[in-house]
Formats: sequence, structure tokens, C-alpha cells
Amino acid sequence: MKKIYGSAAEALDGVLFDGMFIAAGGFGLCGIPELLLDAIKDAGTKDLTFASNNAGVDDFGIGILLQTRQVRKMISSYVGENAEFMRQYLSGELELEFNPQGTLAERMRSGGCG
Repeated sequence: MKKIYGSAAEALDGVLFDGMFIAAGGFGLCGIPELLLDAIKDAGTKDLTFASNNAGVDDFGIGILLQTRQVRKMISSYVGENAEFMRQYLSGELELEFNPQGTLAERMRSGGCG
């Protein structure tokens, strides 16, 4: 199994599909997989469900995928400073499942355990 790729797009080649569930790490704008998120945006994958602490800001992090309407549902603990996230949720365009931070972390941990 190859573990080193020349680009994020190369790493995701053949992996992405519409409607997939993605657990994205990071806290706020720190430690997020920004290159992978850019590659997902460029691939045009849509109807995504993200489990992540938050959706970044309007022009960074998962926020770039919200702008292009590629995210169908967020499972998160904080809306943060993302005005587009808030707008889409309040208008009914985006499903949102709020979880307290500890509950979200435990759901991710237990999901990883099977």
C-alpha cells in the first residue's frame, strides 16, 4: 500500500464518491486537512456528510465546501464564525446535528473501534 503521494488529489483518486461520510480533524482553523479539502472541492464530490468540530470560516476549511454546496449535513459541536454555515442551516439548506464536544469526540472514538 502506497502511503506517500505527490498531491492531495492523487491521494484521494478513486476514493471519493457522492454522499460519502467524512470525519475531518482539527480544532477551529488549526490542524485541519486543508489540502485534502481543496482536493475534494476540485473533485466536485457532493452530498457530503462531515463530522467535525466546526466548519472553519467562510473561505477556509470545510467552509469552502459549504460555499460550493457540496456539504449536505454537518455533525459538529460549534458553528463558529462561519456565516455561510449559519445561513444554510437557518434556511434549511444544510442538515445539522449538534453534539457537545465530548460527545462528538466519544462518537468518533467509538466509531473507530467498530
